[in-house]
Amino acid sequence: MAQQLSASQLIDDLTAVIKDAESLLRVTAAQTGDKVEEIRARAEETVRNAKARLGEVEEQAIARAREMAGDADEYVRGNPWQAVGIAAGIGLLIGLLMARR
Repeated sequence: MAQQLSASQLIDDLTAVIKDAESLLRVTAAQTGDKVEEIRARAEETVRNAKARLGEVEEQAIARAREMAGDADEYVRGNPWQAVGIAAGIGLLIGLLMARR
């Protein structure tokens, strides 16, 4: 779960960077000069590549989540009593922790 959380945070951070870069490109659109145009072109290409990579990462994350859900479903169907026992144990643990507060 920590890996998923960090991946989710990374996606959120990258999305924010892309939005900030797009805003910066819009704000500096009026500035001219060969060097500015060259830097702007590189930045636009970098933003396009980042967006494409972000889309790929999101697709991979969704595919992995679906795969894990399928694995969990398969396990529960193959071991229903063990799944019930695990769920009951987790419920008991949560209940005990909540009762202590």
